[in-house]
Amino acid sequence: MPRGKKRQPAEVSSGSMADIAFLLLIFFLVTTTIANDKGIAMRLPPKPDPNEPPPEVTKNDKNIYKILANSGDQLLVEDEPYKAGMDQLKQDVKEFILNFGSPGEEGIQIYNSLPSALKSKINQFGRRTDSSDDPTECVVSFKAARGTSYEVFIEVLDAINGAYNEVYAERVGITVEEWLALDREDDIQNDMYQKARQGIPRAISIAEPN
Repeated sequence: MPRGKKRQPAEVSSGSMADIAFLLLIFFLVTTTIANDKGIAMRLPPKPDPNEPPPEVTKNDKNIYKILANSGDQLLVEDEPYKAGMDQLKQDVKEFILNFGSPGEEGIQIYNSLPSALKSKINQFGRRTDSSDDPTECVVSFKAARGTSYEVFIEVLDAINGAYNEVYAERVGITVEEWLALDREDDIQNDMYQKARQGIPRAISIAEPN
């Protein structure tokens, strides 16, 4: 190499770096799972007509299971302080739904359609005459104060819905996970879904906070 000339340093071509960065960006956008908060899946009732009087409530008081959450996140269940926890609340709601204290004709038909294992549990509850008559009549009423935390509100709703899900699942002899995974687009699974809910509506009343 002739004297007086210095070797030029090697250069890395950066012409394609923008393309590589763009491809990496697309890759991460496609493969990244973004959490999506869907909120509470509930169907709200239609807005009442201001020109019409509110409907008259004719339910017997014993057919309404009352749950109240105050601004301090304390529960009042059936007008009594409740500290047993959400798992026990779910069990209590389930027993209320399946009480059959004084069943009507439709209630008797529902009881006769239940599997023997579920009938045994119902008979074990005692068929209290001061509780719900049958699943066709019972309503679970939940009211929260404006200061009630979202966490407690969701926990109580989960316990109530969990009670209904357990009733439906046990009625058709499957687990709660299998019940929740039923595909209603499939005729066989939809028939199972309808059979589980027949005569046992998910009657949950959420009162306006005060």
